Amino acid sequence: MGGDSLTGSRIRERRLMLGLRQADLAQEVEISASYLNLIEHNRRRIGGKLLVALAQALGVEPSLLTEGVEATLVASLREAAADARTPMVELDKVDEFAGRFPGWAEVLAETHGRIGALERTVRTLSDRLTHDPHLAASLHEVLSTAAAIRSTAAILAEPGEIEAAWRDRFHKNLDEDAQRLADSSRALVRFLDDSDQSAERRGIPQEEVEAFFAARGFHFPELEARTATAAALAEAAPELESRAAQRIAAAALADYEADARDMPMTVFFESLRRLSLKPGALAREFGVEVYRVLRRLAALPEGVLGRPSGLVICDASGSILFRKPVAGFTLPRFGASCPLWPLFTALSQPGVPIRRAVHQQGRAARDSDCFAISWVAEPPSFDTDPVLRAAMLILPGDPIEAGQSPSTRPVGASCRICTRRGCAARREPSILRDAEAPSYRDR
Repeated sequence: MGGDSLTGSRIRERRLMLGLRQADLAQEVEISASYLNLIEHNRRRIGGKLLVALAQALGVEPSLLTEGVEATLVASLREAAADARTPMVELDKVDEFAGRFPGWAEVLAETHGRIGALERTVRTLSDRLTHDPHLAASLHEVLSTAAAIRSTAAILAEPGEIEAAWRDRFHKNLDEDAQRLADSSRALVRFLDDSDQSAERRGIPQEEVEAFFAARGFHFPELEARTATAAALAEAAPELESRAAQRIAAAALADYEADARDMPMTVFFESLRRLSLKPGALAREFGVEVYRVLRRLAALPEGVLGRPSGLVICDASGSILFRKPVAGFTLPRFGASCPLWPLFTALSQPGVPIRRAVHQQGRAARDSDCFAISWVAEPPSFDTDPVLRAAMLILPGDPIEAGQSPSTRPVGASCRICTRRGCAARREPSILRDAEAPSYRDR
């Protein structure tokens, strides 16, 4: 039944809401009660003066009687019926239901929308619990620490005397393990309590460090002017609540401190203006490694560099050790990153600088200029393997409008949220509907 044929139903509902008898309303608009009865049962179409007279008598605008509820409400009701998968739903009467009972229709549509939002939240949390490596690591930390405390306590509870030196050592271990358990438990609680919509999700040391650096724009004037030390800044930072976060931040700040000392801001800016954005030339100018120049460029204020910049540092396993997000290039918070990033290509060629123009798939598709290089963080010996690190400076360009440039290479953020089709490097299917699942038979 079309919406324009429900005028009579709306007149009847409005009349009943006002407590008017059919005969009284018919007398007021100067028609017979039998004719009004036909109108109210949608057996007569009305318009013109009679519609205006009925609207005035009912105290509403004529458009409310003819147009009724919005089409979006009817569409929501149809969607609710489809999701319910009930075979006996009278879809042909949904317009009449919305016209006769608009209040109940809105309640039903709003309830269906709320249920849908809750189901999406449950799916998101389920996916997070299943695939979040940080959650697994936090639970493992709590369980292993509790087991260590129980073992030490069992030793102390055994009958017999324990030498004073050993007893003091066990007591010290208990204290340290208890502190570690308290830190791990607080971090786990914060992690689970944080909302997915929160701009600052913390709960693990790496996220505390990221919040600390982001709060200061990844720039520290105290270290530039040498009025503070890296250790002092890390210890005094309110964002760094755990000892692990303080240690991680102190190490990153120590690198910043060394870069600022060897490449002072004013001198570096002058060299950058003269040599332009050429990390290799800048490295030769200051006599430092190229990866340190990439770190220095990412630490410059946006006004100095003239454009936003991002930075990613990883180890040989591909785990992200440090990240400075930048608009236009998505850096996944959890899970493995796209293996096609120049960052990981650099790991296979230690010491070889790599520059790539990449195009990251997604809604805000942009080209980015990426500089990457890997280096040996710990010198190797005959008894040890080299410890590799890699860094990638990200300089996003303008949004793509007319398609991808032939000179750029397509990359993603991570396989689970990448929509790129036919990617040979895909490790797992995407959770997005329009992504193509990998063909494992071809591997």
